[in-house]
Amino acid sequence: MKINFKCLLGFLFVLFVQIASAQEIKVKGKVTDQAGLPVPGANVILKGTKTVVETGLDGDFTIDAPKGSVLIVTFIGMKTTEVAAAPTVNVKMKDDTNELETVLVIGYGTTTKRKSTDATAKVTSKDIEQIPVASVQNALVGKLAGVQITQTNGKVEGGMQVRVRGAASISAGKEPLYVLDGIPLVTTNESSNGAPTNPLITLSPNEIESIDVLKDASSAAIYGARGANGVVIITTKKGKLGKGAFSLNFSQGVSEATNKRKWLNAAQYVELFTEASINGTGDAAEAEDTFDFLAQGTDWRNLEVDSDWQDTAFQNGLTTDADFSVSGADDKTKYFLAGAFNKTVGIITSNELQRITARTNLSHQVSDKLNVGMNLSFSRSEIQRVQDDNAFTTPLQAVAQSPLSPIRLDDGTANPNTLYANYLLAIDNSYWKTIMRRVTGKVFGEYKIIPSLKFTSDFAYDLLSQTEDNWNGKNTPFMATDGEVFASSVNNETYIWANYLSYDKTFGEKHTINAVAGMEFNDFNRRYQDVTSIYFPNDNFQTVDGGAEVNGGSGNETDYTFSSLFGRVSYSYANKYLFKASLRRDGSSRFGENNKYGTFPSFSAGWIMSEESFLKENQTLTFLKLKGSWGQLGNAEIGNFASRQLFGPNSYNLKSGLTFRQAGNPDLTWEKSSQVDLGFEVGFLNRFSLDFDYYKKTTDGLLFSVPLALSSGAATINQNVGVLESSGLEFTVNTTNVDTEKLKWTTSFNITTNQTVVKELPNNNTDLIGAFTINRVDEKASAFYLKEYAGVDPANGDALFYLNTIKADGSLDRTTTNDYAAAQRVVTGNPFPELMAGLTNTMNFSGFDFSFTFQGEWGASIYNSAGIYQSVSADYFDNQTADQMNRWQKAGDITNVPQARLYGSNGTGASTRFLQKADFIRLRNLTFGYSLPKTTLNSMGMSNVRVYVSGVNLLTFTDYDGYDPEARRDDSGIGEEFYSAPPARTIALGVNLNF
Repeated sequence: MKINFKCLLGFLFVLFVQIASAQEIKVKGKVTDQAGLPVPGANVILKGTKTVVETGLDGDFTIDAPKGSVLIVTFIGMKTTEVAAAPTVNVKMKDDTNELETVLVIGYGTTTKRKSTDATAKVTSKDIEQIPVASVQNALVGKLAGVQITQTNGKVEGGMQVRVRGAASISAGKEPLYVLDGIPLVTTNESSNGAPTNPLITLSPNEIESIDVLKDASSAAIYGARGANGVVIITTKKGKLGKGAFSLNFSQGVSEATNKRKWLNAAQYVELFTEASINGTGDAAEAEDTFDFLAQGTDWRNLEVDSDWQDTAFQNGLTTDADFSVSGADDKTKYFLAGAFNKTVGIITSNELQRITARTNLSHQVSDKLNVGMNLSFSRSEIQRVQDDNAFTTPLQAVAQSPLSPIRLDDGTANPNTLYANYLLAIDNSYWKTIMRRVTGKVFGEYKIIPSLKFTSDFAYDLLSQTEDNWNGKNTPFMATDGEVFASSVNNETYIWANYLSYDKTFGEKHTINAVAGMEFNDFNRRYQDVTSIYFPNDNFQTVDGGAEVNGGSGNETDYTFSSLFGRVSYSYANKYLFKASLRRDGSSRFGENNKYGTFPSFSAGWIMSEESFLKENQTLTFLKLKGSWGQLGNAEIGNFASRQLFGPNSYNLKSGLTFRQAGNPDLTWEKSSQVDLGFEVGFLNRFSLDFDYYKKTTDGLLFSVPLALSSGAATINQNVGVLESSGLEFTVNTTNVDTEKLKWTTSFNITTNQTVVKELPNNNTDLIGAFTINRVDEKASAFYLKEYAGVDPANGDALFYLNTIKADGSLDRTTTNDYAAAQRVVTGNPFPELMAGLTNTMNFSGFDFSFTFQGEWGASIYNSAGIYQSVSADYFDNQTADQMNRWQKAGDITNVPQARLYGSNGTGASTRFLQKADFIRLRNLTFGYSLPKTTLNSMGMSNVRVYVSGVNLLTFTDYDGYDPEARRDDSGIGEEFYSAPPARTIALGVNLNF
């Protein structure tokens, strides 16, 4: 029998296919997140093969799989899930708590935390949303290791102080560089009020996706001459793949001061000042005559008037926030549209903020190679302001008024006859309005030359336009004419053009190279003008053209440019040996003629030890990375013309001319900062992680105005002389305490130490002495320098001071004296904290969510420069803090408050009597929310409804007895309080609606 082998082979092949087909099934499935929402774009992989499909817009997928096989489902930001193949599969994915895969934005690119060799810190929108504060920076407090964030005081527009790893300068700029979607932002304070405004108050938290802080030189060196104070990269939200989403949020809250001080009431005031008059002048006549004037016809002997001036300065605040967003994406286009409204009525009388913002982020995939897009935002912030802290008509200086003085007269008008100008006359008859308008935007194109090489071109624009109007009616205190109006306007605008190539390639499965190289050009222009008008017919005219005479005006225009080349290369081998190097070359018109360009290199390396064979299978130690870096940075915030020889206009007898204003220095350049960072990252059980960093930052070439010989024609010249050194430790611990279907509980704790010490100064290390601070070699930067208070002589009530003169053996003479002039000043404290910590806990349970953040600072002191008026045993008739009732009255009294002596200057000189430790722990924010069940929402066509209550500054634990351990004088701020308003304590109720 002849066998046809071709037929036999064909038969066997058909039989094999039928058997295989019989063992293969068609799997239809759906992938959703924890909330039950579809997850489009997830990868569904047939385990052990290269077969993969992607879920559609509704999270659906179909795949052919053999019986008994396993499907692996992956999606960025979610835990990888494995399920058995079946005809119908529903996959519910959990959020990925593995922080090692967190994407970090590092300037002109991204990396993951696993592969990063830098010291960076990151917060996401989840960390800052629903915190009822007007400024973005306030929402970050306590959440970032190595970053100190302090609002100057409790004014709604209050300036912000952000210090990344301590101070990197003494006289040049100290704030970090802010970069919004690749745009270096203008952050110049343009206030004419005497109190700073916060330029970033124009940003709304609802549009922010994440904030990355570049802390070490390795990460910040890509920004070269502007990175010495750290870099804050703000990334706004973009559309995510899937069906369109609409979100609506609304909240309203009430505010009050975190603390109020106790002042003398009328009875205490009469008692203390009567006694002071007798002790200081010999009888009570001086006090009684003054009481008669202050009482303005009321009966002060029977305490007819007992005014609480502090209560008039404060008010109950109100916050209203409303925002919406529309977002979505398909395989071609991503879109995000958002708008927000904020109104904050401050805790200080007549202080309000009203802000509107709008944003559009769009991108479109034109082809497989070309992607284009646009980001555009607008904001308008209108601020009703009060005078700065140093003005008699600022509300908080009202505490100096006597409680015997009526606040208002019977007809409701402000009492004009008070000890000092009644600030209510200014409130009733004047206003100061600031309007900040900001437009930021960029257009960009990304062209994929080959799969591993991409070219990006960005053109960006940032405009900060500010107007200020200050009207003073004829009844305003200190008004010499029938009214006055001051109006100013300033435009700060920046153009940024950046072009760069990005390369990302893996060779042989072990070698990975990521590189970026390009150029950037920044052009900045500022135009300012103001005008003052006087003599108004009546108070109904409140603009410049209503005055009879324009008696003042000024205007100027300035600009600067930066031209830069930059590059960065990252290399990893076998996912365990990491290397990175970057280089930036900056040229700027700010620098001297002989130093137009600077080069800023950095290097870093890391070793992921947990990828080695001796640790890879360890079930306890799940991650271990060692890292180190070195780099150089610059601080270009030295002024636009600090290097130039300047002449200015002058006039005499209506003849114009030029006057020599400033000596030039062609060698002047940026302040240089070199930084070393050593650290490690360790993880346990995939639930606990610890990050540790040690850093040492040395700033050389500090900018100072150095005195010149009188024969030179100029008093000083700007030079780069001086060295400053900051060092410290940073710890961050993140834990997943519980992670079940019903309960998830995570904790984040960070702690930072910092010491900033002066190492060199100009003129052979001559001390730089201020009103109450000093910069001295081997001492803390801007350390307090005061005469040392020694208490009270129990025999006679005199204030005592330590002599602190130098003995023959070089030691300090610690004997006491009642002669203030004989005592010498000594270094007595640090205006900056030496230890900072933050603790955040987040819990979710069956629809409930709960989170809180504690923040603490230790080691800083505050000098209350108003203490020489308000806590000096009735030296003059300013109302006193209540503790002055504990004064010395008779021989043998043991107290820290000297005898009350009117005009006696008994302990009134600047000294450590008014210096106090400002250590504190604060419950910075707390939020409690509840989300309705999904079954309830399905019939309503909504994806989520959440109601919540949130609070800020709810509790403060401190021994500081001033207004607040974070309140600072708004025209100084370095460790000084001067009638400075405390921050607000706010509680808000809100609702989030998602469709």
